Amino acid sequence: MKIIQAFKKDNLTWNYLTDKITLKDPLVLVFANRLLLEDELFLNDIKREFPYEHIVYGSTAGEIADINVLDDSATVTAIEFERSNFVIKTGNILDYNKDGAALGKSLYASMPKENLKHLFVLSEGSFTNGSSLINGLEDGIDSSLSITGGMCGDDAKFEKTLASYNEKPKEGEVILIGFYGETLEISFASYGGWQPFGPERIITRSEGNILYEIDGQPALELYKKYLGEKASELPQASLLYPLNVTPPGKEDALVRTILNIDNDNQSMILAGDVPLNSKVQLMMASVDGIAEGASLAAQYAMKNRTVKPSLAILISCVGRKLVMDQRVEEEIEEVKSILDSETVLTGFYSYGEMAPFFASTNCQLHNQTMTLTLLSE
Repeated sequence: MKIIQAFKKDNLTWNYLTDKITLKDPLVLVFANRLLLEDELFLNDIKREFPYEHIVYGSTAGEIADINVLDDSATVTAIEFERSNFVIKTGNILDYNKDGAALGKSLYASMPKENLKHLFVLSEGSFTNGSSLINGLEDGIDSSLSITGGMCGDDAKFEKTLASYNEKPKEGEVILIGFYGETLEISFASYGGWQPFGPERIITRSEGNILYEIDGQPALELYKKYLGEKASELPQASLLYPLNVTPPGKEDALVRTILNIDNDNQSMILAGDVPLNSKVQLMMASVDGIAEGASLAAQYAMKNRTVKPSLAILISCVGRKLVMDQRVEEEIEEVKSILDSETVLTGFYSYGEMAPFFASTNCQLHNQTMTLTLLSE
């Protein structure tokens, strides 16, 4: 595996973090600020600097390149697979009436299955129900096939998110990358570090990823009581106080970030499903807790590996970035300290992370986690 990596801010020159070499038919991952992805001149600059065929774009709430966390920039990581290969399929949620499950089924059906080893998802993050998308992808899937990925971001603005493959980034796009190869080793992990607080309540009315009532009370009204003065800053304030949701009959809780609110019916729109009769609590975090969570995610991802990873794709939640503020690079440094020093780190801050729980291949949508996908040939 050969990798080159560079980043660019504003009109400055490209800053290379690796040797600048020519690659053969690489997979090019471009994670960038949404406004840059709307700039034709900037897109043309990327194509001039990286004149390759397979370019995947995704907007972010912050870009990761090695141990650097960048804002208002574009990071480019180009990967040449020497003993493996990849296939890329795309679909747009707007063509499926925003039905994530239908889109997921269609994307997986279009992916060649022979020797398929892993699926990586890069999804728009504005109006796709990530849980529904995963359910569609996993419908009829081989139980040994793993899925990881994340949902694009737009800083903390929540205006719109963009993604694409080999074309101008646009709203609604979902990209699915299939990895193939006998020697390809892919491991993954996801961990948060947030702590629940306050009384444990029950979801008494919900539909998909829309939460209407908790303990028979309007969900948004109850949530605003907890936030107090910060309620006027919704939905951004919700990134600091997500929900801890434990579905009926499940032991593992899922963290759910609130993407938007509806004051008319006092509901909250979350990044993933919130099943009826789930237990729910508010959550909060400390800088040290988040950094420790990132370290644990890296430790879990490295367990039982036979080869040191060449590439690590890090997807961390925008809420973690807001809590850590000026210390945000500490969680990246924690990951780097666990991985091999030669491992190239790329990734972004997201509106949702996708990965199985540890020791499982059943993918879940997470919020407020550090999620890693480690690759080697």
